[in-house]
Amino acid sequence: MEMWYDHTGVDERGIHRKRARPPKADGALAIDLTPMLDVVMIMLIFFIVAGSFIREVAVEVERKNTASETTSSEPSDNITVQISSSDDIWIKGRRIDERAVRANISRLRAENPEAKVIIKAHNKSTVDVLASVIDSSREAGIYNVSLSTGD
Repeated sequence: MEMWYDHTGVDERGIHRKRARPPKADGALAIDLTPMLDVVMIMLIFFIVAGSFIREVAVEVERKNTASETTSSEPSDNITVQISSSDDIWIKGRRIDERAVRANISRLRAENPEAKVIIKAHNKSTVDVLASVIDSSREAGIYNVSLSTGD
């Protein structure tokens, strides 16, 4: 709809006034969508540009084929940490508190300085506990940490 104005002249303060005429009698109102489309396009461009700067942090997991590995009958010298589905931490058959993991790994590392940490996490265990165990092993000086998941 095109609105047009009727010039009413100058008021007592010397200001030119205009009065809008009412729309036509057919009652049809026209809505101009051009400004809304401009705003939508600007927002689209903003989110495309902003999305290109977001970098997702990920941990790379190196998966090995277990079928090709040979299993030996001699016990492993590695430190095995098990995380149960209820987020209980087990080391050498003993349940360990989350705050004592670093001390236990440090003690086992003192017995075998070449030991690596193998974390066997249950599928339903939380990432918080897993990250805590990884951090504890790094604080104990072991940076070679392997992860195994399963039931």
